[in-house]
Amino acid sequence: MITDSIADMLIRIENAQAVSKKTVDIPFSVIKYKIAKVLEGEGFIDGAVKKGKNPAKVIRVTLKYKEGSPAISKTKRVSKPGRRIYQKSKELKPVKDGYGISILSTPKGIMSNKLARKEGLGGEVLCKVW
Repeated sequence: MITDSIADMLIRIENAQAVSKKTVDIPFSVIKYKIAKVLEGEGFIDGAVKKGKNPAKVIRVTLKYKEGSPAISKTKRVSKPGRRIYQKSKELKPVKDGYGISILSTPKGIMSNKLARKEGLGGEVLCKVW
């Protein structure tokens, strides 16, 4: 049984890109959909749409490739169910010298570290993508 659905989502995306799939289906949840929309906004995936009806609702993620190689080279789950990691806006550092992003859960919703820093928000660091 998977207890960490966000880690499962990240692994599904990595595995699908490892075998050059165009799309990958992820079981739907609101937080995973918002994370996918942040990835889309930052240019790491081509799109994320909701498909199906309950209970078989999924997020169809259209993967992005640059010259044949995946746009996402690695993902890392930071805050886990057993150990939550929080950072203030001033503690948010660039990921991989600005080539990657952190995705945070802030009081104003799920957003990238770049946007959170600009708005002066801190929060729970969900994952890093580069």
